[in-house]
Amino acid sequence: MPTMPGAEPYRRSGGETGVLLCHGFTGSPRSMLPWAQHLADAGHTVDVPLLPGHGTSWQDMAATTSTQWLAEVESALLRLHGLCGTVFVMGLSMGGCLALRLAELHPDKVRGVVVVNPSLAVENLLLPVARLLAPLVPTTPAVGDDIKKPGASEGSYAKVPTAAAATLPRLWRATKRDMPTITAPILAYRSPEDHVVGPRSLRILTSRAVNAQLRVHSLDNSYHVATLDHDASTIFDGSLAFVREHSRSGEGTKR
Repeated sequence: MPTMPGAEPYRRSGGETGVLLCHGFTGSPRSMLPWAQHLADAGHTVDVPLLPGHGTSWQDMAATTSTQWLAEVESALLRLHGLCGTVFVMGLSMGGCLALRLAELHPDKVRGVVVVNPSLAVENLLLPVARLLAPLVPTTPAVGDDIKKPGASEGSYAKVPTAAAATLPRLWRATKRDMPTITAPILAYRSPEDHVVGPRSLRILTSRAVNAQLRVHSLDNSYHVATLDHDASTIFDGSLAFVREHSRSGEGTKR
């Protein structure tokens, strides 16, 4: 299947500080593009991979798993680390979970983590039995474009492939289990009015990331896809300041 317009992966070379950005479940780099461009305009090397099964059709995604999505961002991290002396990982929704998982698996390669409305827990009570339901119920309605700003769209799928969703708990369990191993600083943004991810995920982050310096900021004028919403500039400027604060040097950043 061809990639949907605007869903293509995005890479831009810059300085010695690299930033890997991970998009969310059923989404694409489109939801991350303004954020990535803001960081790239500041002189950083950025990479926004397209996760397997995303950006094409839900039928494509139905044949993929959270293991493959993690492998894709892990490959991007290793590639970026080979180019840059310092690397930060950032993510939206499930992409936030992937970013945290990378910090657990590669503590020597991740300097810091920024997450926006990270997805870390079951919100749909049917999800634990989704694997059994998949042959009978191949899709469920998606909650896409949860954006307060009029006219903004992330271009996500209109349906959620049940088989792919059934693999999410495996990723959540591993991330939650190993969260105390994260020592890289974490900057988290949370929208109080989020119609996709509930407050349980933030509670998991604040209670389990006990060995990381964690800061949480509220996005009071945005819904779930806050990277395209009214508070986007808060995320962009805050994450850039976070990178500058925790980088080894000011290399790769325009003064």
